Amino acid sequence: MTRSIDRTDTGTREPQSPLAHLSDDDLEQIAKEFDAIHDEVYSSLGDKDRQYIKNVIATQRQLVVAGRLLLFASSYKPAWVAGTACLGVAKILENMEIGHNVMHGQWDWMNDPDIHSSVWDWDTASTAEAWKHSHNYIHHTFTNIRGLDKDLGYEIMRIDPHQKWHPVYLAQPLYNALLTVLFEWGVALHDLDLEALWAGEKSTGQVIEELKGIFGKARAQFVKDYVGWPLVSAALFGLAQVALQGRLPQPKTSRLGRRLRSMSKGPMGKGRSGKFRTAAHLADRYLPGVEKTFLATVLADITANIIRNVWAHAIIFCGHFPDQTYTFSKKEVENESRGGWYVRQLVGAANIEGTPMFHILSGNLGYQVEHHLFPDMPSTRYAEVAPKVKDICERYELPYNSGRLGKQWFMVHRTIARLAFPGGKPRPKPGPYRRSQDPTGGPVPSEAARFRDRLPADHPDAGPEHEGGGVKVDPPPR
Repeated sequence: MTRSIDRTDTGTREPQSPLAHLSDDDLEQIAKEFDAIHDEVYSSLGDKDRQYIKNVIATQRQLVVAGRLLLFASSYKPAWVAGTACLGVAKILENMEIGHNVMHGQWDWMNDPDIHSSVWDWDTASTAEAWKHSHNYIHHTFTNIRGLDKDLGYEIMRIDPHQKWHPVYLAQPLYNALLTVLFEWGVALHDLDLEALWAGEKSTGQVIEELKGIFGKARAQFVKDYVGWPLVSAALFGLAQVALQGRLPQPKTSRLGRRLRSMSKGPMGKGRSGKFRTAAHLADRYLPGVEKTFLATVLADITANIIRNVWAHAIIFCGHFPDQTYTFSKKEVENESRGGWYVRQLVGAANIEGTPMFHILSGNLGYQVEHHLFPDMPSTRYAEVAPKVKDICERYELPYNSGRLGKQWFMVHRTIARLAFPGGKPRPKPGPYRRSQDPTGGPVPSEAARFRDRLPADHPDAGPEHEGGGVKVDPPPR
């Protein structure tokens, strides 16, 4: 029995649904195979996995310390560049490989009170609870279902030709560029889900409470990055300058000194010009470096946040919106089986190829396909299960979407530019996955042959399907 597909919501020729050739029996077997991969991994989690996430967290914190120490000398360009780079990488690690994955519940199995989705919060504008609902539940449950997945264009961009065009989309290349730089704030506002408020599905009180949470995080981030740490850097420079009796190189005059001298010449300076000149002299001797260090640290923190935002935007968009990904109408997923849910996750995402270091810095979201299939699986295991996913794709004639970062990035931004205007049609989709050929032109040994030892779902050593506090994905039951 084949699956029917819906082509009623567009006048363009639709790419054939990847579900079209699959029978109900196929989908049932696909579900069992993906469940078995999940259970096999969970039955083998242990100290190596635990040590990995602890090492990543320790490395991230060491990068923060190194960055802050370097920014003590941020008035010197080499120290500023090195300190900013350390902070930028630290913020990327904290956001991608740590925060995103911990709050997905990937490490809840450890029962570590400090590394758990129910208690973790991250250094970004979104509140943990709002993000876990909008991302973990809404996006990962209704992936690429038009009208249900609110991450499909983030409610502000037309990234699928099925979306009705509106003149406001003419500006989407411009506000996509703005979103790139301010990505964390765009995601935070997106998580508010104002459409639910307008539809009466959410109360004004709920929105106000969530806004309070965002403003609270904004205030904390502003104070930490743009007041607290710059003051610490400036104070340390000032103490060193006093200890060395003003011998550290610095500008000849300070901003405060210039202000005091101008005051000594005005009406307020009458009778007090001598005191103003003395204060200005002391300010010029000790404060120029302090002021420069404060402002340089503020600029470093702004730059590090922009680095994190640009990187996160690139990884997220390239994993969801390249040409290869499919979207679905609500009718197509009516009475969806568990196997159908797995296939939708499989073809609704795209991988980004890269080195092991690239995958760590991307939060292993270069394996976006595997992440959507198994959002609660520790991210370090995605490379391990990818060949098994490819094997299933090959045997059931399903696509396995993957490409280099530059290729995926180009396709995403080409789509954003094209669909800013009326019209547009779905881009051609890839065919079924085929494994690579060896240099002589013959097939390489089947990946399936190397992975015959996967545990079936009912094997006594297979762990139960994991449901953690951070994972509220709601696929059809087994």
